[in-house]
Amino acid sequence: MSYQPRLKKEFNERIIPSLKEEYSYKNVMMVPRLKKIVISKGVGGAVADKKLIDHAIDELTIISGQKAIATISKKDVASFKLRKGMPIGAKVTLRSERMYEFLDRLITSALPRVRDFQGIKPSGFDGRGNYNLGVTEQIIFPEIDIDKVNKISGMDISFVTSANSDKEAQSLLTELGLPFKKTDFKSKLSEIKNTKTKNSVINDEAPVEEVKDEAPVEEVKDEAPVEEVKDEALSVEKSSEKENKTE
Repeated sequence: MSYQPRLKKEFNERIIPSLKEEYSYKNVMMVPRLKKIVISKGVGGAVADKKLIDHAIDELTIISGQKAIATISKKDVASFKLRKGMPIGAKVTLRSERMYEFLDRLITSALPRVRDFQGIKPSGFDGRGNYNLGVTEQIIFPEIDIDKVNKISGMDISFVTSANSDKEAQSLLTELGLPFKKTDFKSKLSEIKNTKTKNSVINDEAPVEEVKDEAPVEEVKDEAPVEEVKDEALSVEKSSEKENKTE
């Protein structure tokens, strides 16, 4: 009997019937499948140092188990000192058994080694059933020897599926084992509404205009006018002078 990866066997035996029942497909061929996984890596420093491309190709080859190739620039960019035809990155495309083997290693050994890992974001879908995952450090893969790493760098992992919508693709990848973050959109909306209502209540309780009306400045001036006090003092002085003259 020929070798069959664990995830491929699980897909044929368990995932296909569950997705067919969930979305009520009439035919087994309508069930979405994982077509290929593309691992790509950009190396901007390769313009000055071409050896960085060789390091990137070696790392992708070790991670994927398949020989990676260099990606070539398609046009000249003067601001980056880039010429057309220069190697500027590396990529590798995985299909069939190697694709399922890499996905199994990614789920079981690589993603749990990410610092403060809380699940992958479900916002990486492109609207056509494909998912893009960004990895910030290549050292999460156990195949990479940290002592031999030239520079800490990331990579992009693209999952290409035959699904017609993002919902179907997310169901497929979830069944395969990708740990998506569980976000409840209704709870988020309720939290936003609650914060808005709280802010409006606080504003209504202590409006600034009412506080100003309670203690107007004009009323304080009317209670003790300065001019009237001066007039009374002058009248008293004049009356005293008249009394002195009569005496």
